[in-house]
Amino acid sequence: MSGNRAPLRIAPRILLCAAAALGLAAAPQSKPKAPAKAPVADPAVIDQQGFRELLERYRGKPVVVSFWATWCEPCREEYPMLNELARQYAPQGLVVLGISLDEDSEITLVRHFLARYKPVFPNYRKRPGSEEAFAHGVNPKWNGAIPATFFYSRDARQQTQLIGEHTRAEFERAFRAVLEAGAKSGLPAH
Repeated sequence: MSGNRAPLRIAPRILLCAAAALGLAAAPQSKPKAPAKAPVADPAVIDQQGFRELLERYRGKPVVVSFWATWCEPCREEYPMLNELARQYAPQGLVVLGISLDEDSEITLVRHFLARYKPVFPNYRKRPGSEEAFAHGVNPKWNGAIPATFFYSRDARQQTQLIGEHTRAEFERAFRAVLEAGAKSGLPAH
């Protein structure tokens, strides 16, 4: 009977070697690596002149400019909705731009914010300093309170604004109004 035991001890080893040769061994499986996330590019820094150049660059299209900051709770609540509306109205030629009012020391928060919300529109950062002059350059009556969204017709003139918290319905009305004003202006859509 002892002759029968030896083949039994050898048989599992032979099967294990055969399985390993076929790639079926129970070796620990490594999980496939997830593709590395591309780092979020830092938004370009603009000043008053840069803001005017942005409006000029998009002349001929209705433009919505949203001013936000990572430390502004209503901005954080509003941003995903703006992103949805930007996606919804882009096929009609509407351009949405975001401008962060965060300080240089908050750039890591800005990166995380943009990585989280994955905006479909370009974002910029206001150059630090000259807050009052910058706000006055956007609109002489604006004191810099955020969230603030300004709507520009195709001829780059400010049509309306929403400062503070507003509902989606209010935003949709403003989006449609700026698109309709562009259609009535006779300027060609680009």
